[in-house]
Amino acid sequence: MRDDESATRPAGERRTPAMTTRSTRIRPLLTRGAAGLAGGLLLLGVAGTAFADEQQGADDVDVNVQIAPLTTPGSLSMTVASDSTALTENGSTRVVRQFTGTLPTVTVTDTRDPADIPAGAGWYVLGTASDFTSSTGDTIGAENLGWAPNLIDGGDSGLVAEGDVVDTAIDGGPDGVGLVDQELLAITNDSAGVAEEGSWTANAALTLKTPTTVDAGDYSSTLTLSLFE
Repeated sequence: MRDDESATRPAGERRTPAMTTRSTRIRPLLTRGAAGLAGGLLLLGVAGTAFADEQQGADDVDVNVQIAPLTTPGSLSMTVASDSTALTENGSTRVVRQFTGTLPTVTVTDTRDPADIPAGAGWYVLGTASDFTSSTGDTIGAENLGWAPNLIDGGDSGLVAEGDVVDTAIDGGPDGVGLVDQELLAITNDSAGVAEEGSWTANAALTLKTPTTVDAGDYSSTLTLSLFE
């Protein structure tokens, strides 16, 4: 700094460094550096395009797999040939009106491996009827409906049997209870022993008995069949 500059500066005033000059000099250097980097990237891109490998051949490979169907365990099941049946008057007397019909065929099917069936297991089919009701609200108790089970195809083993006859309450006697409670249609005590036979069929003769004083009308009841093991 010149002596004349020191003489003209007021006493106590500090000299400010000239930092803006350095900053101005650095900025052009940064700009030139960025331009150089961009140019380098451009050259690299051109070089990569110029020297890319050329494909010399192509072929396809089929990928195949065979997926077998899942093997599911067998099952014990029941089907009924129809969801309704009709009773018609037959064999009525002066004191009792009688209506008869046939339970649709019931089929029990077992597709299980006998080895998968627990030892001592047995299956059976039970039937229970609701009261008959008419469109006008009249009722006939389920105790007035009886059945006589019939084994159509019990297999060759002889291990499937039909249930006992169930009489109506009008018939009286120890079996005159009707189908109020669960009554036996068919049974086996050895599920594994009969499983290889595959299926069995049964039906039943149905009998409804009423007093002659019964109110006329169209009546209906639901007979529920259940398979247990």
